[in-house]
Amino acid sequence: MTTAAPTPERPRGQERGLVVGLDLGGTKMAASLVSAAGEQVGRTRTRPTPAHEGPGAMLEAIASLVRDTVRGSADGGPVAAVAGVGIGTAGVVDVEAGRIVSSTDAITGWAGTEVAAGVAALLEPELGALPIHVENDVDAYAAGEAWMGAGRGLPCVLVAAVGTGVGGALVLSGSARRGAHHVAGEIGHIPVAEAAGERCTCGRPGHLEAVAAGPQIHRRYLALGGDRQARDAREVEERADAGDALARRVYQDSATALGRALAGAATLVDPDLIIISGGLARSGQLWWGPLRRAFAGEVIGPLADLRIVPAVLGTSAPIIGAARGALRLAGIAQDGGPAQAR
Repeated sequence: MTTAAPTPERPRGQERGLVVGLDLGGTKMAASLVSAAGEQVGRTRTRPTPAHEGPGAMLEAIASLVRDTVRGSADGGPVAAVAGVGIGTAGVVDVEAGRIVSSTDAITGWAGTEVAAGVAALLEPELGALPIHVENDVDAYAAGEAWMGAGRGLPCVLVAAVGTGVGGALVLSGSARRGAHHVAGEIGHIPVAEAAGERCTCGRPGHLEAVAAGPQIHRRYLALGGDRQARDAREVEERADAGDALARRVYQDSATALGRALAGAATLVDPDLIIISGGLARSGQLWWGPLRRAFAGEVIGPLADLRIVPAVLGTSAPIIGAARGALRLAGIAQDGGPAQAR
């Protein structure tokens, strides 16, 4: 007579399909419970990010926010049973290891931090052993937008995030493709003619981010002799709308550069849809018009009908996207998933 091996205990909450999704930003972190249907359950909780207090303080803050989210309120309340935690964070992330490979100084000492292991250890005394999924924040945003937002139901979605920087992600069958070096989709570092001679934040010249990101639009406008009362890219846009010729040129140059870069990316991956998120995506036709015209002028015939649309989920997207990674890690099927990528 043979004896079957004991069945591993399922994480609490797996039957209900609830996980915590957490978006970790440089100044604020936000989290909520998310169901297997992609719905946020209860309210989103936030707290300041201790970005310059070291990795230990960061991990403690993440774990504390997860506990508050699971309890139901920061003051204590009914404890929800959850099956895992998903975290979207700035930096290049080794998803398999749950470790930050590299990062800017926006979060001091973040590079090299074992986020998954550290958070799991802090949560275990109260919540038990939970799988912790960690991914890049743009990848999390893209996964959320592709699952429950503008790309819902589509197998292949290209997402560009244009705000203080320019990032991107390719989502295939619901998951962001990260590549051999964890940087797939980083369109901000594609060389473009409009950025010739302009230095990117990575230190190299001629990259898209050097002309298309909000701070770079503002910097270029001032460097070319623009109104020094303009405080940011939004105010450059306002001047462009009001007829300032230099502001209009700089703003439209940024959109044209992005459109051409997206055309190149689309030719490589042939997505079902392109989604643009971030602060610049809220711009008007002064930005969207040149972007779409530049894209149309570069792509080959079969891509002529490819749509470029703004994101729709806003700040919920990275929470939902990170949660989807946690659901997959916990072995929970997600409702409303896309078709398989071709």
